[in-house]
Amino acid sequence: MAKKIHNEPSRTLMEYRLLPGLTTERSASSEISLRTPLVYSPENDKKYFLNIPLVSAAMQSVSGARMGIELARLGGAAFIFCSQTIASQAEMIAEIKNYKAGFVQPQTMRPEMKISEMYEMRKQTGHSTFPVVDKNNKFLGLISKWDYDISLHAELLVKDRMISKQQIEIGVNITDLSQANQILLESHKSVLPIVDEDGKLLSMIFRKDITDQTDNPLEIHDEKKRLIAVAAINTHDYKERVKALVKVGVDVLSIDTSDGYTQYQSDAIKWINRNYPEIPVIGGNIITPSGFRYLVDAGAKAIKVGMGGGSICITQEQKGTGRGLATTIIDVVAERDKYYKKTGIYIPVIADGGVTSTKDVTIALALGADYVMMGRYFARMDESPTNKIVVNNRVMKPYWGEGSARAQEWKLKRYNQGKFVEGVEGLVEYAGHLRDNLEETLAKIKSSMSTCGVQNIREFHEKAELELVSALSIREGKAHDIYQGSEKDQEEFNNEN
Repeated sequence: MAKKIHNEPSRTLMEYRLLPGLTTERSASSEISLRTPLVYSPENDKKYFLNIPLVSAAMQSVSGARMGIELARLGGAAFIFCSQTIASQAEMIAEIKNYKAGFVQPQTMRPEMKISEMYEMRKQTGHSTFPVVDKNNKFLGLISKWDYDISLHAELLVKDRMISKQQIEIGVNITDLSQANQILLESHKSVLPIVDEDGKLLSMIFRKDITDQTDNPLEIHDEKKRLIAVAAINTHDYKERVKALVKVGVDVLSIDTSDGYTQYQSDAIKWINRNYPEIPVIGGNIITPSGFRYLVDAGAKAIKVGMGGGSICITQEQKGTGRGLATTIIDVVAERDKYYKKTGIYIPVIADGGVTSTKDVTIALALGADYVMMGRYFARMDESPTNKIVVNNRVMKPYWGEGSARAQEWKLKRYNQGKFVEGVEGLVEYAGHLRDNLEETLAKIKSSMSTCGVQNIREFHEKAELELVSALSIREGKAHDIYQGSEKDQEEFNNEN
């Protein structure tokens, strides 16, 4: 007979609803903070806090460098997937870390290059202004689309049409954007090349990028003003992988496995803590209090919880292991709070898998999660690594998880792992740019918190009241008993009225 049989069913996020609290001016949506810890930090380092409670999953179809840059600028973080070579993952992390908001590492041109060659590069990059440098990277001048006409100047050289450095305002070793902005304003120019004391080009600052930075007040960056970068690792090649990731400036590591309650993960966490104590490690995934304590005792600074609940995950079907995410959060958070009371160390809990809507995000946070990890939500965005395709006149994007055959093929070749799949592949409807979607998502989260009368996520944990609902209640909470019609019907109705 089994060691223990739990006859009470585990619960999912969709089975709970929030009860309203007293909404006051203090808990108005405009007053609510979504700031939450990414990992435990003894010094409460600013870079280890998210400004929104959302991160993107470590999946090939979700979290590439572009997602990492955009999500960090918007207050969250992308977990860059590890089912790729060490070199390519390190390159993605380097791209995120080298993206210094406002300070652009530009494509450069050589003075002897033909205008026709430069024009082709311009079409590839989409940029309109380029710095011109010599073979030692010394700045010589600028050339923009206004300095030539391809029909007239194709055979001329870049140096024949460029604006020389003598006619350009230049900044020397400037690292402060406000100082750069002041120079641009005084010079009436839109671009400022930054060089070192020897005249070598360091970066370019465009006025539009300075304005853009002011539009991203929630941006997460390190002490050097570089965007935060989080990388997933495995328990196989972690020694070599971590070394390469640390070299390019990774801020946080996250061990990516469906079952984290293993000696292999404990060994990996301990090794990283011994060799790179400055880099926090996120452990997981686990679904029990004992799994939580095991990884925290090993040195994990945050814990991912959830198994088998994702929209493309079939772990429960294939292996019979898993648990409803709501029950997982409730049990693990209780253990987390017990640990905090005993040690004074607060370990963030990340809800991962089975978070399909903004409502689920708010339920997960209310139950005690500090932030949520999502795959499908972010896979739909323009910033995910996949290309758009058209299926039956609908714009879609491919979506697959790390347990699918496509991702498992990589593991099988390198680690002799992945002999059966734990996920499927599919398509999700393209949703546009992340920035445009995120605004509505965050507004809904804040509205829920306002209804509950709380001002921040920690208070949400302490004051939220939830109720288990019946299947009929779930049905009642959705649109029902009306005919909504097709898009064509709606269009005809609108035209008639």
